[in-house]
Amino acid sequence: MDAYYYLVAGLPDISLDDGKLGYTVDSFKSEIYPYLSDKDKKVVDLFYLKFDNDNLLHLLKNRDYVINTSGMFNTDEILSVIDAVKDGDIPDKKYPSYFCKFISEYLTLSAEETYKANDMLSAYYYEYAMKSKNKFVSAWFEFNLNLNNIQAALSARKYKLDVASMIVGDTEICGLLRTSNARDFGLGETLPYLDNIQRIAEIDELVEREKKIDQLKWEWLETESFFNYFTVERLFVFLLQLEMIERWISLDKEKGNELFRSMIQNLKDEVQIPEEFRN
Repeated sequence: MDAYYYLVAGLPDISLDDGKLGYTVDSFKSEIYPYLSDKDKKVVDLFYLKFDNDNLLHLLKNRDYVINTSGMFNTDEILSVIDAVKDGDIPDKKYPSYFCKFISEYLTLSAEETYKANDMLSAYYYEYAMKSKNKFVSAWFEFNLNLNNIQAALSARKYKLDVASMIVGDTEICGLLRTSNARDFGLGETLPYLDNIQRIAEIDELVEREKKIDQLKWEWLETESFFNYFTVERLFVFLLQLEMIERWISLDKEKGNELFRSMIQNLKDEVQIPEEFRN
């Protein structure tokens, strides 16, 4: 196992409540990723592949789409995979195997069925990531899949929608979520975090609910990586936590801009124009 004493020691302290960051997900990719072993790069690639997934979806719909450069592959590389599959060729092995499977299936969808594409790709992505030989990283993706699916199932029940159609993936837990009528989907003794998810789902305020979900993820990462000190797992945790903070800073900025616009509009509404200046 590779040890990264210098890299881990140099990481800044961060918390979910940070309002400003001097370090970003892209900084990690340019400053730390190059120093990882080839084996550990494959672990970190699993994080960045979600940006490639998004780029792949968009490029299948529009070849002129300007991609998010946080992914592992550029536009030409992704288009080369799409074209190879269309031509019946086998793409280079440097691309994840699920790309080919997904593109093949996507090309069989009718225009009315393309709404399924995102869930299809997510299912392939999680299946691929959960096969990682790194047990911690594999467990993270399984936890994240369960978390997303349980939230979707609880929401479907609340609004009387079809639960089965909302579940992504093909694990045993996915099967129970699709078929069980029990309050806990028969998972109460299997998933220790199920009660927490159910309590969070009862929160009506969207921002508060999202924050609680990220806190649950943060705690899981800290607990499960407790004995990983200077390893790729610690770097992987830092990367995930960094992304969470970036998202909240972005959301706070958007909320601030929205509030500012609202305040300006209220001021305009409250201004009383003197009678002599009215037409």
